[in-house]
Amino acid sequence: MRAVTWQGKRDVRVETVPDPRIEEPTDAVIRVTSTGLCGSDLHLYEVLTPFMTPGDILGHEPIGIVEEVGAAVPDLQAGDRVVVPFQIACGNCWMCLTGLPTQCETTQVTSEHMGAALFGYTRLYGAVPGAQAEYLRVPQAQYGPIKVPEGPADDRFLYLSDVLPTAWQAVKYADVPQGGSIAVLGLGPIGDMACRVAQALGAGRVFGVDLVTERLRRARDRGVETYDIRSFDHEKELVEAIRDQTDGRGPDAVIDAVGTEAHGSAAAKLAQQASAMLPRKLGAPLAERFSVDRLAALYTAIDLVRRGGTISLSGVYGGMADPLPLLTLFDKQIQLRMGQANVRRWSDEIIPYLTDEDPLGVDDFATHRISLSEAPDAYRMFQQKKDGAVKVLMQP
Repeated sequence: MRAVTWQGKRDVRVETVPDPRIEEPTDAVIRVTSTGLCGSDLHLYEVLTPFMTPGDILGHEPIGIVEEVGAAVPDLQAGDRVVVPFQIACGNCWMCLTGLPTQCETTQVTSEHMGAALFGYTRLYGAVPGAQAEYLRVPQAQYGPIKVPEGPADDRFLYLSDVLPTAWQAVKYADVPQGGSIAVLGLGPIGDMACRVAQALGAGRVFGVDLVTERLRRARDRGVETYDIRSFDHEKELVEAIRDQTDGRGPDAVIDAVGTEAHGSAAAKLAQQASAMLPRKLGAPLAERFSVDRLAALYTAIDLVRRGGTISLSGVYGGMADPLPLLTLFDKQIQLRMGQANVRRWSDEIIPYLTDEDPLGVDDFATHRISLSEAPDAYRMFQQKKDGAVKVLMQP
C-alpha cells in the first residue's frame, strides 16, 4: 500500500509499505477513505524529531470502511463505515471505564512512562503505524471505532477522530458559564472548532486570537470577536484590549490551542532547533527535558484569564524544564486543565450536532482536499501557513 512516512526533519515521503494485517483477535483492518493532516503532525515534522524513526507512518485522523475483523471484535463486520479515534484504548480497564481512554491501562506505553498508545505518533506513544495510508490496522477494535451511517460525505464524521472531541473537551474543561466569555488563543483547526463548540454550548462572547489573516477571517465570519496579535506592540496590550471588553476582569476562561510552537519564545525555539539537529540519543533527552516548549501562549493565557477563571490546554506541550509562574497561578486562583482528548468519552455528546443543519460547520471546515501523493507539499504548506491552509484532508 501507499503511505506517508517520516524520513527526517521537514522530510515526509509517500512510499510503498507492506499492507497491514490482523495480528491480534481484537484487531480490525480498514480501508481509509479520508484522513486528516493535524497540527500535532507538524510537531513531528519540525520539533519532536528526536523521538521519530525513519519510515514511521504518520497520521491519526481516519474514516474508512472495515475490510476485516479479528475473532474478538463482535460489533464490527466487513463493509461497516467507521471513524477511528486517534488514541488506542481497550474500553474495559479502570481508566477507560472512568472516562479516560487516553490513560488506558491496557495500551499505556509504560516503557516511556506515557499514556495510551496513539496512531502515527512518536515512540513515546508506541510508534503505532498511522492513518495517512491506504489501509490501517486498528488494535482494540472491539472498542475504538465509531460506526457512522453510509451516505453523507466523509467530512460530516471524519472530525470525530480528533478535531471535534479535542475542541469539545477543551471547551468542557474550560467550564464557561452560560452566557459567559472565553478567549481562544490560536485559530488553527482545534482553536477554530473550539470557538464553534463554545458558541454552540452557550458562551455569550468568544474572543479569538491569531496572526494568520485567513484564520482570523474564518472565525470572524462565524461571530467570533477576533484579535490579530500583529496589531499589538506587546502581549500586554492584547491582554488589556480583551479585558476592556470584559469589565476589566478578563474572560471567564481561556483555551490555549497553540502549544509547543508558540511565537514569541526565541530562546526556546533555538533549543527546539538544536535538539532536532542532534543525533537522536543526544537530541531526545534535550527535547524532553530542557526547554523544548515555547510557552508564550500559556503565559498570555495566565495573564489574560480573570481571577478564579479556568485555563484549558489543548495545545501539545512536550518539555519538563520550563518555569511556570506558580505564584500568579496560585494568587489568581486559576484552575488549569489539560490532556489528550478522551474521544469516546465525548463522541455520543457530539454526534447529535452532526445533523443536516450542520451547526458546527463541519461540511465546509476543510480548506484543502488532496490526494495522498500530494502529502509532502501539504505538510510544507500547512507548516508555513500558506494558501489559507487551516484543515487539509487527504483521499488515499
